[in-house]
Amino acid sequence: MASTRRLSSTLEMTSTKQPASRRGSERRPPDRRGSGYSSGQSRRPSIDPSRLIPMDKTTHVGGTNDFNVVFIGAGNIMFGSDEGPWNHSFRFEHKLGLRLKVVALIDPAIERATAVLQKKCDSFVISAYQATRVFKTLEDFVKNMSQKDRPRAIVVGSPPMFRGTLQPGRDIEMQILKYFPGVAIFMEKPIATGPKHELEQSFQISKAISDSGAICSVGYMLRYLKAVQKMKQIIEENGLTVMVTIARYACAYEAIAKPDWWDKSKSAGPVIEQGTHFCDLSRYFGGDVDIASVAAHSLDWDENAGHLSKIQVDESKIAPENRIPRVTAATWKYSSGAVGSFIHTVTLQGHNYSCELEIHADGYSLKLVNPYVQPTLYVRKPGDDHEQMYTFPDDDPFFSEVSNWIDIIEDIEEDPEAAQILSSYEDACRTYELTWAIREASERSRAARLAASKAAATVFEEEGEAE
Repeated sequence: MASTRRLSSTLEMTSTKQPASRRGSERRPPDRRGSGYSSGQSRRPSIDPSRLIPMDKTTHVGGTNDFNVVFIGAGNIMFGSDEGPWNHSFRFEHKLGLRLKVVALIDPAIERATAVLQKKCDSFVISAYQATRVFKTLEDFVKNMSQKDRPRAIVVGSPPMFRGTLQPGRDIEMQILKYFPGVAIFMEKPIATGPKHELEQSFQISKAISDSGAICSVGYMLRYLKAVQKMKQIIEENGLTVMVTIARYACAYEAIAKPDWWDKSKSAGPVIEQGTHFCDLSRYFGGDVDIASVAAHSLDWDENAGHLSKIQVDESKIAPENRIPRVTAATWKYSSGAVGSFIHTVTLQGHNYSCELEIHADGYSLKLVNPYVQPTLYVRKPGDDHEQMYTFPDDDPFFSEVSNWIDIIEDIEEDPEAAQILSSYEDACRTYELTWAIREASERSRAARLAASKAAATVFEEEGEAE
């Protein structure tokens, strides 16, 4: 079966003339299926950017047999919203066409699930949803499932606090492995937002998925950007060794009106819940992180510089110890010896975020700007102080990650340079581990700062009394 990925993509390049100015572990070798890869290798799986085809220029996967899918979660990630471009159902509809059959929609909020399902049935994609049944739990679906409803793939878009652990009710991965061993899994990121002590459970789940042989992909979609794959291509073709990764993520806080997002006890904080994308991209280029080397500082809500004028929630209803930092800045060492840095800010108003990632190697600078809206890549090479600018019109990494995953499930191409899963569950665990290390390092720094301030105040009072 011929793959649509063999079409050539568009990539535009112009030149901007400017003045000169320890932690390792054994893993399996790389494969297309997302089972993991060697932690000792700095080379992460990559795809020729010309193979990442825009959704409107691809064709449906051929065939006449139904492709049964179970959607877990009926929220914005699965069905879209005005807040962002995410909408997995839309990508599946375009990839699979009339073959798509959503056999079950799992969500404890039955009314919400029924409502989004009705919208689909009132549209031109009714064939994918007209037989869909809604269940509160995966177990309920299993009890009522006929053989013809058995899924080929399961997409998990439920909130991260309900997955990534071995605890009942928060163990959806283990439930899937129990009821549907070997069935392909697409998991949203981050893999969890539970307390730090549960991190080891996530690694246990990773091993269980790998041992099962299930084709598993985690939704770090920025890895599938053409710009990111162009960066990988430049590094690999020139035999470069990454020296430093510099990531910055500035969110537009005025548009964030969900109270849980502002509460660390519920969302785990902005670095874990939001900055995870850029921590993941940093690891994608830098390799394994020496977790013990992570250091971080924060600007918090109770400091003079931490005041926000357009916050949309009543922060007084959140316990002081659970209020999120306004700025978090972190540095670390990679196992290769390279250095990484990341800064997350809750500073912008309006709606658009400001995000950048820089990768430096001997003689080279690769700078990715605005990856969420209009990805632009600036490249400086040896022998020329000017930057080349690459643009990537009509790129949709959400579609590319889904398209690659389905191609591997269908085993469409044997070409090793074709579809690959770029983020395995184990790799996602490593990113989750890094974000927790950053949060803990910043909290230790804050605690030390507050203790020193309190001690200084005590000394001042004692000296005053002595006088």
